[in-house]
Amino acid sequence: MIHRKNIAVRQVVRVLQGAARSGADIPSLLSTAGIPRSLLDDPDARIEREVFIRLMLAVMQQTEDEFLGFGQGRKSKPGTFSMMAHAVINCSSLEKAVLRGLKFYELFDLDVRCTLVRDGEMAELRVTANPRLDFREVIIESLVFLSLRFMSWLAGKAVEPERVDLDFERGGKEDDYRSLFNCPVEYEQDISRLVFRRDYLDLPLVQNEISLSKFLKDSLAQLLEGNIHNVGLPAQIRAIISKEYGNNFPDFSEICEKLNMTPQTLRRRLKEGNTSYQEIKDTIRKDASIYYLSKPELSIDEIALLMGFSEASSFHRAFKKWTGKTPSVYRREYFGDLA
Repeated sequence: MIHRKNIAVRQVVRVLQGAARSGADIPSLLSTAGIPRSLLDDPDARIEREVFIRLMLAVMQQTEDEFLGFGQGRKSKPGTFSMMAHAVINCSSLEKAVLRGLKFYELFDLDVRCTLVRDGEMAELRVTANPRLDFREVIIESLVFLSLRFMSWLAGKAVEPERVDLDFERGGKEDDYRSLFNCPVEYEQDISRLVFRRDYLDLPLVQNEISLSKFLKDSLAQLLEGNIHNVGLPAQIRAIISKEYGNNFPDFSEICEKLNMTPQTLRRRLKEGNTSYQEIKDTIRKDASIYYLSKPELSIDEIALLMGFSEASSFHRAFKKWTGKTPSVYRREYFGDLA
């Protein structure tokens, strides 16, 4: 699987094996990713994580399968993960999002199934896989790892596992797993599962459709990088505005009340973070404007109204201040000529 700094070449070989079973052109994949063929013969070799990401994206494109060919003939067409993410993004808590995501993947006829179980003060994400499934170990470890990272992104807080149990024998270097999960990893267990504190499930989602739109542009890289930071005040304020007020903006006093802070304290805390309530509002407006510019059915005048501008000229000036480009130029350069 994935090391914090780089990737062992044996993991590259695994990915290529799955791709080959789907009929992928291996020399082409290696060329696209920039991996020398001779490197595969060195068992101690490692590659940069960015190179590994390029390889995985190339495999997905060639095989038209987000499962990278590991599903034994069962494909997950590109866009499936995106659909799942859109299905869960408006859930009120992490638990509801996880349950909805698991239900989504039950629509597919797979030999792998995940379930969420509460057990006292702990919760478990259990993975059950057909013992005869090819690349079974790769599939299980990938599901556990990517589920952990996606949950952390949704909550804006690193979900730190207490333990990972794997129902297969140790293979390769144990250090890879310990750096991957940052917790004890036990092998040859009765069941594969990710064990974490139950209170994580009660966390509200800090992400929304706009932040999801940005995330999906390079979701694989973000999940592998895993640079999840605990939610600070700006993210909390963004979540309050996005989930409770839509495109409207509450008074500063309302935000203070939601956060149970005095205006003086909130201003001081935001200043310490080199930001302000106005800057947060501007960032939200900028992100929302870019999101709506990607929608060809909306005219720029309509987007201006959605953003709370009574005149399109005011929106043009504000957008150019945020991005350095007018809305029409930005739309043409980044989304094609949709006007």
